[in-house]
Amino acid sequence: MTTTSPQGRTELLRPDGSPVRVLVVDDEQSITELLSMALRYEGWQIRSAADGRDAVRAAREFRPDAVVLDMMLPDMDGLSVLGRLRREQQDMPVLFLTARDAVEDRIAGLTAGGDDYVTKPFSLEEVVARLRGLIRRSGAADRRPESVLVVGDLTLDEDSHDVTRAGVDIHLTATEFELLRYLMRNPRRVLSKAQILDRVWSYDFGGRANVVELYISYLRRKIDAGREPMIHTRRSAGYLIKPAVA
Repeated sequence: MTTTSPQGRTELLRPDGSPVRVLVVDDEQSITELLSMALRYEGWQIRSAADGRDAVRAAREFRPDAVVLDMMLPDMDGLSVLGRLRREQQDMPVLFLTARDAVEDRIAGLTAGGDDYVTKPFSLEEVVARLRGLIRRSGAADRRPESVLVVGDLTLDEDSHDVTRAGVDIHLTATEFELLRYLMRNPRRVLSKAQILDRVWSYDFGGRANVVELYISYLRRKIDAGREPMIHTRRSAGYLIKPAVA
């Protein structure tokens, strides 16, 4: 699944609408911090590990959609780590990072099952671009038609205007639909009343915040009634929608 971020990027999301998960494995803290910062800017969830054993443990707990893996780690080489990761998640894409630029090293990594290879020093933009390509090709990001928005068990079809939660049809007015669509296009992002007014009602912010509160309450009755809530209020900030906590 994809959506467009406030910065204009196409965001990759898991089928349930949650952020893509990436595990970064490198024993140099400066590299893991730099990569983690860049990947979080993409809207992804990031976990890091400094050696092979931690990487295997983190992958088992975190269930990442992709891994950035250094070839040289303190306790084992990247190829050994890759073998263990593949036993847990066979189709998970792996991008190797290494200081070595020899052709035989690249061939070894790719032959062992690595999906791509970047040498140090590297460009952050290149790592992000390669990861996005790997994640798309792996199918980790859902490939539903772009007209269908999905957050958790809530689905909205922008073409047919059908809305369902857990397979149950939900009937919305035109304004309720536009409000929900705006929320679902920005999952987990807090939207202010002024932003909502401008996008849904095309009003300048001028004391009309009560209409937002009113329609949020309408949506909650239809979307969240009798279920775990998806629509949340952030006091003095605005509203957001995210998958319900199981």
